[in-house]
Amino acid sequence: MDAIENNMTDAAQVNEGGHVPSLKDLVIVIKGAGEMATGLACRLFRANFRHLVMLETDMPMAVRRCVSFCEAVYDGAITVEGITARNAGNLSEISRIWDAGEIPVLVDPGWVVISDLVPHVVIDAIIAKKNLGTGMGEAPLVIGLGPGFCAGEDVHCVIETNRGHDLGRIIEKGSAQADTGIPGIICGVSADRVLRSPCDGQFESIRVIGDLVKKNEILGQVDGIAVTAKIDGMIRGMIRNRTRVPAGCKIGDIDPRGSAAVHNTISEKARAVGGAVLEAILKRYNQ
Repeated sequence: MDAIENNMTDAAQVNEGGHVPSLKDLVIVIKGAGEMATGLACRLFRANFRHLVMLETDMPMAVRRCVSFCEAVYDGAITVEGITARNAGNLSEISRIWDAGEIPVLVDPGWVVISDLVPHVVIDAIIAKKNLGTGMGEAPLVIGLGPGFCAGEDVHCVIETNRGHDLGRIIEKGSAQADTGIPGIICGVSADRVLRSPCDGQFESIRVIGDLVKKNEILGQVDGIAVTAKIDGMIRGMIRNRTRVPAGCKIGDIDPRGSAAVHNTISEKARAVGGAVLEAILKRYNQ
């Protein structure tokens, strides 16, 4: 716990306008540990920010599970591109995981641990398309990803997450582009590449991430109603088997590039967003 206590004192001084710590000592809390949060966590980790803490719910649901650190909640640990995240049972385990060169993932849906850690940076990477309670008082630098935040009001800056010319732009006043509800285009395919639940119920899959599938092929079912592929391609992501879902919930993603697709590395979008977060942190603390 000594490392945590030292960082708490350090962060408290920053909050009071005093001592600015070295970059390697910054405590960074990331809300969420899904695909986007994982991409930015890996980017920060490779930039030698090693005091990262990711907060999750007790039953997180990710589609791109091979590149989502939230899977550590179920499996104990997961490695993405050589970086390992490990489930932390409580606050006292965080320092041990840091010392092992890993990223702790803590089940804390109410973000209670933030007041204990007194972080230098808080990043809301839940991608809920709305603000679930994040505020500028949580850290000297609070960053929101995507729509739902207003820079200068509830966060210090917002990162644009919509694909296109402004992807990764740092917004210091105002909000990101509104959620269009339309998936990004890959090889000319948008909505048809997304698998959605046909009804409320338990999802039962018969295929796995990485499988090549054909249009109209049955991939699983929800309460007896078939889930079928609308295009040929590779299953790039799929939620955990036997997960209960509401009607219309995104449960999978097919990449039309087929065998040329990659399902187990971070996407270009997550890398771009991670780079923007890194830029925002350096602007605040590299002085």
